[in-house]
Amino acid sequence: MSVHRRAGLRARLLGAAALGLSLAGLAGCATTGAGADPAAPAATAEREPLARGLDVAANPDPYPSTYQPLPAEDVAIVGATVFTATGQRIENGVVVLTGGRIAAVGGAQTPVPAGHRVIDARGRFVTPGIIDTHSHLGVYPSPGVQGMSDGNEATSPNTAQVWAEHAIWPQDPGFNRAREGGVTTLQILPGSANLVGGRAVTVRNVPAVTMQGMKFPGAPYGVKMACGENPSRVYGSRNQSPATGMGNMAGYRAAFIAAREYKARWDAWRESGEGNPPTRNLQLETLTGVLDGTILVQNHCYRADEMALMLDLAEEFGFRITAFHHASEAYKIAPRLAREGVCALTWTGWWGFKMESLDGIEENAALVDAPEGSCAVIHSDDAILTQRLNQETAAALAAGRRAGMDIAEEHAISWITSNAARAIGIADETGSLEPGKRADVVIWSANPFSIYARADQVFIDGAIAFDRTDPRRQPASDFELGQPGYGLTPAIGGAR
Repeated sequence: MSVHRRAGLRARLLGAAALGLSLAGLAGCATTGAGADPAAPAATAEREPLARGLDVAANPDPYPSTYQPLPAEDVAIVGATVFTATGQRIENGVVVLTGGRIAAVGGAQTPVPAGHRVIDARGRFVTPGIIDTHSHLGVYPSPGVQGMSDGNEATSPNTAQVWAEHAIWPQDPGFNRAREGGVTTLQILPGSANLVGGRAVTVRNVPAVTMQGMKFPGAPYGVKMACGENPSRVYGSRNQSPATGMGNMAGYRAAFIAAREYKARWDAWRESGEGNPPTRNLQLETLTGVLDGTILVQNHCYRADEMALMLDLAEEFGFRITAFHHASEAYKIAPRLAREGVCALTWTGWWGFKMESLDGIEENAALVDAPEGSCAVIHSDDAILTQRLNQETAAALAAGRRAGMDIAEEHAISWITSNAARAIGIADETGSLEPGKRADVVIWSANPFSIYARADQVFIDGAIAFDRTDPRRQPASDFELGQPGYGLTPAIGGAR
């Protein structure tokens, strides 16, 4: 989905509201032509607008992004091996960043515009910035204490009304650590205690005082849904539904029946302009966004049979699932996922930690990737793993090759870049090194699929957001300031 869809949704909602007002005005205006009764009382020309906050159409983006890119520099990176994440590998390549966007990508003959600073990257590698599609940074921040544990509103099986962005703590040091690993964009989700856990939000990985200062402008919302053991365990232990897989499915169906009815009431009121409007319901409003396609379903689901059930549920109620997260058994239904355009977001080495993850295999991503039209993604779901998603991807690549699959490095890089962007609806803005896209770029010290590779420089919108050689470009969280050890240089060779 285009990041411009939300702007389009706003226009449609405002248009619908205006249509409702105009219809009401036409119905209520007194006629002034022949036959009009001069003694009849004058009718109201138009209906009064709803009180602020009672109609999503009046303010569809109530917590808007205030993101401003860091000051960018016009730069040409020359001499590196470039993985574009479009399937290209360019030796001795050139990547030109102008005005915070990718201006040109090509071989050694690519001209460097006058006035651009040249970075000699010979012997190094360049890729798009890494996108972590499944993160809880900020909502489960470090330090991991109860007072900061804001990722799960585990109070009801359906909490579609809550938004992860309302609990993000921008001071989480994990954002800085992720940036040091090349991560430039993250999708922050609620946890998986509930059938519907709430809205996810996409953020730029830059230091900020507020969530809105990180919020990716125009990126579509996701909604976190969860299959399997988590919701049935949480609520079954309280002797309430859902306590089983049956209860899970019944809960989803009831939620979408209610959402369909809610959407129909608002659609009818906007079309006719008659009577009282429905009472706004934040829970059903999120699910209505799923039904009209403006909110993307991000579905925690491990087992192949349960993923198939969720795809059938989506067909029953007329929505689509954008991505399955964790998806340990996605390899078992890889052709169907590719055919229906559903991404599978997974790990490489995490399996067996509960029954629903028992059939996870290291070849999962490679097998998901094999059918035409597929979308395999490596994600973290972890504050440590997000720092080395390149290594997790290298392990998945190696497993696929051991299984006999011929997978090129320049293709596998898409599992944490362009495919990841597709999975969260921002592929027209970032995820690959193509002219016109945001200049989210990582210069690696070595092949990113080497265990020895480190991110040397990380650019976000063309600005250096991290430089391993320059302490001025190694941001620290406000929380870290003054903590024991802050500002100390690690001892090298026994020196202090």
